[in-house]
Amino acid sequence: MIRVIVETNNEWTKHKLQAVIRTEAALLRKMFQKTEQKVRTFEQKYGTSDRESLYGQVDDMELVEWEGELETAEKLKERLHEFEEMSVEYR
Repeated sequence: MIRVIVETNNEWTKHKLQAVIRTEAALLRKMFQKTEQKVRTFEQKYGTSDRESLYGQVDDMELVEWEGELETAEKLKERLHEFEEMSVEYR
């Protein structure tokens, strides 16, 4: 969990910071969903998520793109989780 401590009494700043966190989480969520959809489309097309079984059956560039989408989805999922679990304390 990430804990952010902000020293301010300004209500506008507090609300703005919360809005920024919510907006970033929403963007990450959309990016994650879009990436996951690309992975699902590929896997529905080829019926597998096993790289070795795809050799020779799938264009190399498609295979590389699929692997990149898998990595991207994992990183987005981690970042999204961090933003969703983030707590902000004001002092």
